Amino acid sequence: MDGHIRKAASSAHWRTQEMFLIQEVMNLIGKGLRLDQVAREMLHLLSEIVGLNRGRIVLKDPDGEGHRIAHSYGLTREEAARGRYAPGEGITGRVIQDGHLIIVQDIDKDPAFLGRAVARAQLPRGAVSFLALPIRVDHRTVGAIACHRIRHRERALSDDLTILRITATMVSQLLTLNERVERKTRALEEHNDMLARELRIKRARYGIIGTSPALLRALVQVEKVADATASVLLLGESGTGKELFARALHLASPRRDRPFIKVNCAAIPDSLFESELFGHERGAFTGAVDARAGWFEQASGGTIFLDEIGEMPAILQTKLLRTLQEGTVVRLGGKREIRVDMRLVAATNRDLAAEVTHGRFREDLFYRLNVVPITLPPLAERRSDIPDLVLHFLTQANQSNQRNVNLTQAAVAHLARQPWPGNIRQLANFIERLVLLASEGVLDVEDVRPMLEGALVTAPAALAAAPYLGSSLVPEREAALRAIGTVRPYLPADSHGHAELRMALTQAGGNKTRAAQRLGLTERQFSYRWRKLQPTP
Repeated sequence: MDGHIRKAASSAHWRTQEMFLIQEVMNLIGKGLRLDQVAREMLHLLSEIVGLNRGRIVLKDPDGEGHRIAHSYGLTREEAARGRYAPGEGITGRVIQDGHLIIVQDIDKDPAFLGRAVARAQLPRGAVSFLALPIRVDHRTVGAIACHRIRHRERALSDDLTILRITATMVSQLLTLNERVERKTRALEEHNDMLARELRIKRARYGIIGTSPALLRALVQVEKVADATASVLLLGESGTGKELFARALHLASPRRDRPFIKVNCAAIPDSLFESELFGHERGAFTGAVDARAGWFEQASGGTIFLDEIGEMPAILQTKLLRTLQEGTVVRLGGKREIRVDMRLVAATNRDLAAEVTHGRFREDLFYRLNVVPITLPPLAERRSDIPDLVLHFLTQANQSNQRNVNLTQAAVAHLARQPWPGNIRQLANFIERLVLLASEGVLDVEDVRPMLEGALVTAPAALAAAPYLGSSLVPEREAALRAIGTVRPYLPADSHGHAELRMALTQAGGNKTRAAQRLGLTERQFSYRWRKLQPTP
């Protein structure tokens, strides 16, 4: 009878101690959610109140493949530093690998017990047990909580295991909360960084984004010649932003308040070239019901930008040379000379010197245009600008499509490492496609990587392998155009007939932008062809 009373009293005592322990641990957690702030005191309470000594929390080693003692009580700094375990190594490694509790009844009789952290001589004489339980977060084992225990004692082993399980659960919850807080903090830091980048972008000169040395050198050249009247020839790969640089030259010049006329020489049929550039008089040709000023006249006092000037027909090169030399134009069907005062900026991705050698471009016109050559750097030479460009295009695409898609810094860094053979145009179109197809609000590297596959093919290679047949896109060409959607080569002005344009427009539900994409054209190229091929009323 006395024995039962003593046992009941002992059990009540331990229950009281356990409740006190849990209450104290909850108080600790209430003071701070960081595990490193409460872990040691939790282990201290386990030792002092219920006699589970030399407790340790083992977590992933940030410097290696295995795990290490991250928090402990009753261990010296040297002992804790020795507590490193490879996957599956020793009792601790097996608990983490298998996710199951392991009880070592006597550490002296179990060969799997390493005794790595604490030397046996530092432990009490007699049988010493070792208890190790897994710590789980989101159904995965991330670590272990373990301690030494005197084997022969009044307190039941099952009670010690229960209190350890409760402690392991609390540690798991703290780890989960810490992870969420860190993730939120990183997201806020990234957002703040993006806002800072956006502020820098808004201050970008002339709308040209970037601070790389190669870009700044080109901008310095632009500003040096802005006040002059000499012709400027912009050279460089397709998609490097020649139109932006031409506009920057205009905005930096005294002509900034006068017209800026841009002309894509590759998008104009040969038969309309002279009329578009130089204008025509009434009756000059069938359909010319009214006189019309050409682009040179419209640009008088300002700047005219001739993009892809290497596509200009030979007969028009002669007339352009005369206009540049004399400062006058003669309209098609007209006789009088009209004086024009405009600054010419031309651009090409061709090697005009080689074109001159092969007789495809007038030598005298080349020298007239090449007074001030400025070579624009490809994106590969200004990788430090890619993060700012990505943010700029991301903001544009979100606003245009009423979306709210963001990229992690890791995803932006991944994009900055890509080759981008189509340069800025390719990057801009890729970001827009990313925004349109995104199913998540925040995209990481793994979300971006699948969309990059095949998107970095150069346009000529993809189109050469995917022919255009009849009045519709064959699957190979359509796939190629989707893959290179960012790299649209300048096609001849007669590349698509009226039937082809109409079919693409029908398939796109009347949307000219989508119809242009189906044919590998820009919207401007499609609209120009559509307008010119309509029957004259």
